[in-house]
Amino acid sequence: MTHESTAVQLASASSNATASSGWWRDAVIYQVYVRSFADSDGDGVGDLRGVRERLPHLVRLGVDAVWLTPFYVSPQADGGYDVADYRAVDPLFGDLSDADDLVRAAHALGLRIIVDVVPNHTSEQHAWFRAARAGDPRARARYHFHPGRGPGGAEPPNDWESVFGGPAWTRVEDGAWYLHLFAPEQPDLDWGHPEVAAEFASVLRFWLDLGVDGFRVDVAHGMIKAAGLPDIGHGAQATLIGTQPLPFFDQDGVHEIHRSWRRLLDSYEGPRIGVAEAWVPTSERLALYVRPDELHQAFNFRFLNCPWNTTALRTVIDESLAATASVGAPTTWVLSNHDVVRHRTRFGSLDRARAAALLMLALPGSAYVYQGEELGLPEVADLPGEVRRDPAFLRTAGQDGLRDGCRVPLPWSGAEPPYGFGPSGTWLPQPAGWGDLSVAAQTGDPHSTLELYRAALELRRALPGLGSPDSGPLTWLPAPQDVLLFTRPGFACTLNSRPTPVELPEPGRPVLSSAPVETDGRTVLLPPESCTWWAI
Repeated sequence: MTHESTAVQLASASSNATASSGWWRDAVIYQVYVRSFADSDGDGVGDLRGVRERLPHLVRLGVDAVWLTPFYVSPQADGGYDVADYRAVDPLFGDLSDADDLVRAAHALGLRIIVDVVPNHTSEQHAWFRAARAGDPRARARYHFHPGRGPGGAEPPNDWESVFGGPAWTRVEDGAWYLHLFAPEQPDLDWGHPEVAAEFASVLRFWLDLGVDGFRVDVAHGMIKAAGLPDIGHGAQATLIGTQPLPFFDQDGVHEIHRSWRRLLDSYEGPRIGVAEAWVPTSERLALYVRPDELHQAFNFRFLNCPWNTTALRTVIDESLAATASVGAPTTWVLSNHDVVRHRTRFGSLDRARAAALLMLALPGSAYVYQGEELGLPEVADLPGEVRRDPAFLRTAGQDGLRDGCRVPLPWSGAEPPYGFGPSGTWLPQPAGWGDLSVAAQTGDPHSTLELYRAALELRRALPGLGSPDSGPLTWLPAPQDVLLFTRPGFACTLNSRPTPVELPEPGRPVLSSAPVETDGRTVLLPPESCTWWAI
């Protein structure tokens, strides 16, 4: 017989919200890049009201929580990650009442809200830095201001490079230099200063009091710098991030900050969580961020960066599970986000992207879905230079400057731009032909990527072996070369990475597949580059 990808005949799933105790352990969390999700007022930029109006899509998709990228007051030098006021909403996205309405509406629908916090740096327009740049010594003590090297202090204090390219130091009018690991408009805070820690504790309480359910901590590995700010000794430093120790990232001192935040989160009624964006060299280093007294989750970038190769995938899965198990934490899985090329394009095809999504959603732990991946959106690789906003695009020797390609506004309906994104226009141009990828076009199509995601998230609740890290171990079974086969209680998963079909004994009853599966009840012909779920 042929089993179509969305032919799911199982008992109805449980309610949208997972159990209140430890809800994050197997949650599916949807990332909203606010600028590009939905526009309510016709200015071409997504906003908080637009997010609120589109919450029914996320409920129908079946996610548990929503992570919002920064919507705070900002000059937008780096898409809002340059914050000028952490307690106010930028007029581009609405106002504080819109944030409050969004949180309340999400909670009424059984969705939790996680917001970004950006503690490594502020905007150059933040009141603290404006005073620091003007020469206020108390304000300068909150940042990394240092004299330069060489004759007249004309050279930067050390050889550190910005992640976005160029030196990580900028000189101000009186000759001092300040550190910015990202854009010059994003000066790094000095977390050795007690006023910095006190300010961020206050910021967290402000949003927790408003009702948010947690924080995604931007650059959670970056707040502490090595004593003496030592030179690194060579260039192309951005290529070293997450691969080897660096004096400006993943210093042991960051963990005391996260412990203090965990105590703050635990002081609130109901589970409030912290999620680390931490680029570190090993799974073992990542596990330190989710020890019992630190944050609840940390993004698994090793899985995101893994190639389409079963040996590499199995290694990363095993090492990730072992590392988090050593500290009693669940593993998180992620394939795409607002900073990387969409995984459909990275892997080279929609077939591989669909298969990778089912693999991710079958693994024990929590999964993150980036807006648009449920539509199978590709990277927009041909944006003209004049419309790009990524600060790295205008700098050298840093990232590739192509983050805008994954940030193009979503298609919701219609055959032409703006595809229902808003009343008129989009801040980045949408490609022709995206009408077929819209939410409206894919809804009800049993072969669509959207319906595949909907079915997969429904099954995560119906099959106890799916998702939950507490339901039993993951066991690998023998499989042909380039095929993965693992089981969990009541469930099996196969991944065929080959460009050709593979025959093997049927592991159970097929319940979901990224491509049609042929089986006679004894053997199965796995489709090329596909993933299949089995009830056993």
